[in-house]
Amino acid sequence: MGKIAAQKDAIQWRREARDADKRVVLVCGCFDLLHPGHIRLLEQARSLGDALIVAVESDASIRGRTGSAQRPITPAAERMEILAALAAVDCVVEADRDDASLGEWLVQLAPDVIAAGADPRGQRDRGARAPHTDLAHPAAQAAGAQLVYIPTEPGFSTSLLIERIAQTAS
Repeated sequence: MGKIAAQKDAIQWRREARDADKRVVLVCGCFDLLHPGHIRLLEQARSLGDALIVAVESDASIRGRTGSAQRPITPAAERMEILAALAAVDCVVEADRDDASLGEWLVQLAPDVIAAGADPRGQRDRGARAPHTDLAHPAAQAAGAQLVYIPTEPGFSTSLLIERIAQTAS
């Protein structure tokens, strides 16, 4: 199996990892315009286990959540390809947070840990968002996984990056 997988293939990959006594960590997110905050989150998540699965939010899901036809900037297939190239990432799948079967997939996947980005101050930098944090707790409960919040890196967000690009283009 390549690093980019269908959800059903990721479940099989997870079973093989479990048989090999590997601790598997799952991170969910948009990962639009990859930045150092994303990299640090993924590396910290990977350090919590032996393998890291990244569930990338689908384009339709992002558009529905943000209400913006402008987002995501990078299509899901490209975001998945970029993430799959990272050393910290073992497997990448696409997920639609509005799909009723997402919870069922998480239960079948049964990661040992679900890692979610969270602001350690309980606030967000202007523009920073961790859209899957609100899903992390119920997902972890349903999957029987340990939930670990990883502090987000202050000053890094896709929204801030977009603002910086717009300012330099003006």
